[in-house]
Amino acid sequence: MDLVSSSAAETERAGMLLGERLHAGDVVLLTGELGAGKTTYVRGAAQGTGSRAPVASPTFQLVRIYPGRVQLAHVDLYRVESSAELRDLGLEELAQQGAVVVEWGDRLDVDGSALVHIEHLGGDRRLIRTIRDLNH
Repeated sequence: MDLVSSSAAETERAGMLLGERLHAGDVVLLTGELGAGKTTYVRGAAQGTGSRAPVASPTFQLVRIYPGRVQLAHVDLYRVESSAELRDLGLEELAQQGAVVVEWGDRLDVDGSALVHIEHLGGDRRLIRTIRDLNH
């Protein structure tokens, strides 16, 4: 499924639609270049889970947790360089506690995960391509 977003608000709305469908155990891998809108998309996903927490990029923190109807773990792998660091993140445990959305998700292979690619088209326009959807 492809969606063209013309603004940050539309990208957020697309994320919100995903967030409304998230359940504990869901893993969503996000891909796209730096500045593509991945964090904006996650901001919407958090809202879709009912979270009112402010969403910020977890680049330096690696994982941020947002409470809601389903807990949302926001993971950023931009600075992760080794498989040992990936193991230390505890993705399986995070997925047991709620849903997980991973920026730079192309660095992972998670069975049953959804895959969403965000492409910057210039200006405020983005192509949001769901390559593999949630299994429910």
